[in-house]
Amino acid sequence: MRVKILHIKRIKQGWRKDMNSIIQMDTESHQSLSSFGFFDIYHKNSFKQEPRTTWIDGWKIEYMAIADPRTIHNTPIVIVGGAFQNFNSYKYCVEQFFESGPVILIDLPSMGANQQITNIDSGLSAGTLELPDLSRMLGQWLDIVAIEKVAVVGISLGSVIASFFVDQRPELVEKMILMGVMQETRKSWRMLLEESLMLMKEQRMGEFGQAVILYLVNHAKLDKTRMSPTAKRLFFKQMAEFSNTEQERYEINCNRLLRLSHVPVPQVNTLVACGQYDSFTLPHENANFALQCPDMQFAMIANADHVPQLQRRKETMTLFTTYLKGGSIQGLDGIVNFTREQMQHIERRGENRIQVLDPHRQLTHRHSNKVIQVDVVDLNYFGLLMRFDHQQDLAFVNQHTRDLALNLSDDEGEFAIECLIFETSASGVRALFKHGSFENADRLLRFIARQTQAVQLCIAQEGAVA
Repeated sequence: MRVKILHIKRIKQGWRKDMNSIIQMDTESHQSLSSFGFFDIYHKNSFKQEPRTTWIDGWKIEYMAIADPRTIHNTPIVIVGGAFQNFNSYKYCVEQFFESGPVILIDLPSMGANQQITNIDSGLSAGTLELPDLSRMLGQWLDIVAIEKVAVVGISLGSVIASFFVDQRPELVEKMILMGVMQETRKSWRMLLEESLMLMKEQRMGEFGQAVILYLVNHAKLDKTRMSPTAKRLFFKQMAEFSNTEQERYEINCNRLLRLSHVPVPQVNTLVACGQYDSFTLPHENANFALQCPDMQFAMIANADHVPQLQRRKETMTLFTTYLKGGSIQGLDGIVNFTREQMQHIERRGENRIQVLDPHRQLTHRHSNKVIQVDVVDLNYFGLLMRFDHQQDLAFVNQHTRDLALNLSDDEGEFAIECLIFETSASGVRALFKHGSFENADRLLRFIARQTQAVQLCIAQEGAVA
């Protein structure tokens, strides 16, 4: 294997050349972790420094290796984040992680802030690297820097890479934490990813930015999660203003997930965690994954969705560090614990479906004057079940699964919300709502609140008459 490593250090540099490799690496990088050679001592400006770099077969690995002198001798914690979380995303988390040990933040090719989308030697696209390939690269990198044992934290997409890594190299892993993981991708989830890709390819970037946030952040529970409007706005701005490279990286990472068929179950000591209101990787999916782990613990972070590290940072980090230090995670503030039996019976649906007072509604087609009469069986913020007056409309619906909108009205007026049709049969049609914008999402929530109140009033009146 041809290995290129560029490793820049402030203390010293060493050079070694042969026919197959050029290595620039400080002489301390292969020493024991008891030295300060590999880890930088953390200070307030640590996150302002450029990441360190290692090249493996034309692929770039970016990382930070930082430590607190008090715990530098402990097992290092490797954090593999989501597709677009950069090192700054963890700036306010590392100080708590230091309670357990030194921290390595790592961005693999096309992940995080690593902008590499083309191999510098072969010219291959990073899209040729599947998730197991990225996890193997992580193992190669740990071999290169001579770290023999780590704890691994995988968040969102990073949880999948972490799972493959532990499956490939269990001897390197002491403990692991997975947050926001699923083993099998569900059809509705895949359709949401595909829809976001379509919006991006059509350069509907405002809609794209809002759609991605509405998928990752549970808009129906903002009153519970207290997601900061500023954080949401910055998140949107980041997505809506994607450069060409960032758009390509998004496509690469989406397609990696869409090709994913199975996530291996870790055989090491594992904590699986998720937000109580995670609507992207559902709590029951996280629990089902955990139940397959032979040595596991499972916990939910109360009043959080897919990004607990942003919404409930203190509670999330206390959970993580308590686990890593070997303490009990039972009874921690803001953490919901489960027995194995309780995990088997977690509600699969995050939101209750409601009936509407007037079920007779219309589907309209965005590219024609086609109107389809439907009866709404029930709905919630995320989608609905409906039936058609005319079964011959099924064929049309199956041909236009992302081009139909449900027209609704209440005392506030009329509005339409686009649908993603993901299941059709003679008995009914199931669809996800494409909320489209924050404004439309809020409008749907107000509609649901009005309908819920009206239905409850009708029930109360009927009870009074009886």
